[in-house]
Amino acid sequence: MEGQLKIDTFSVIMKELEKEKYHVVGSHSVYKKCHWTHEALTTGRYCYKGKFYGIESHRCVQMSPSAAWCWFRCIHCWRLEPEDIGIEWDETKIPIEDEPEIIVERSIEEHKRAVSGYFGRNGVPKNKVIDAATPRHVAISLTGEPTLYNRIGELIKEYHRKGLTTFLVTSGVRPDILASLEEEPTQLFVSIQAPNYKKHKIMNRPIVPNSWELFLETLKILPSFSSPTVIRMTMIKGYNMSEEDAKDFAKLIELSQPTYIEVKSYMHVGPSTYRLTKDAMPKHNEIREFSKILANYTGYKIISEHVPSRILLLSRLDKPIQIGNAWTDKWNWSTKDTEDDMNGEYKEAEESCTEGGI
Repeated sequence: MEGQLKIDTFSVIMKELEKEKYHVVGSHSVYKKCHWTHEALTTGRYCYKGKFYGIESHRCVQMSPSAAWCWFRCIHCWRLEPEDIGIEWDETKIPIEDEPEIIVERSIEEHKRAVSGYFGRNGVPKNKVIDAATPRHVAISLTGEPTLYNRIGELIKEYHRKGLTTFLVTSGVRPDILASLEEEPTQLFVSIQAPNYKKHKIMNRPIVPNSWELFLETLKILPSFSSPTVIRMTMIKGYNMSEEDAKDFAKLIELSQPTYIEVKSYMHVGPSTYRLTKDAMPKHNEIREFSKILANYTGYKIISEHVPSRILLLSRLDKPIQIGNAWTDKWNWSTKDTEDDMNGEYKEAEESCTEGGI
């Protein structure tokens, strides 16, 4: 009976993910076509990863090896959490772990399947779709905590073996995994929402003890990485955008010494709409103003921004390190955006109905 209950629970989780247009990969991984994959194919526009680092959005696989598992229940996150569907499961541990080779192969297959529907579509160049069917990058993020997959280093190595570059995005709760990776990602991102311990408890809602100490340990080891590192800050209006917050964030930046800081707006989508209202989603000009304050306290300078994604890039470098081939003479990290912040990935979130937070 207990085994049957576990199977039924897992089945419910995966069905809920499929409703949100996730493609289930194996036992615990998921793929989802990105908004910017569609934009790159239909309009030629690339996401902020394209502008900042040269990533070609249509050739980017967006996936996670940890679909429904994380040590946080962040208020802003679109991960499916037990409270969202009224059932409980152990979120701290992936119950069965697939082989890295299987996850890599099938996630690439799902990307190819997703972009194949653009063949013959009016206005979409055939050569662009052919390029998309040969991905060159993978964003290991999407949902859940990727480092709960204990073989994440092998997964990264397998993607690299197939010729893909990798961005690994983590909340930093597994410094043990990060310190012993079989292979480093092309670029490592640590997500931060809370500037201090008190707000960490409120915003990240950890379900394991010592999570703040584990997070700080991750920040301490970031300077040891040979790959570029990023502190990725999700800004939530009314929660973490005061000047005092900027001062506390600056202390975390000093500890971790990242190559870059990304300051990005929260997006009011998915299950996060159960916990936050649309008013918590800052506009791009508010992100820009906060970034200026943060720059003052950290010594990092603003080197680029992508208005449709409501994000700014700060660094001590004069320009970012190019990873992909999206840059051209007419469009790269230094290009001034002419679009507004309502004509991009936030459009649907802005047009949806506001739901009450809890």
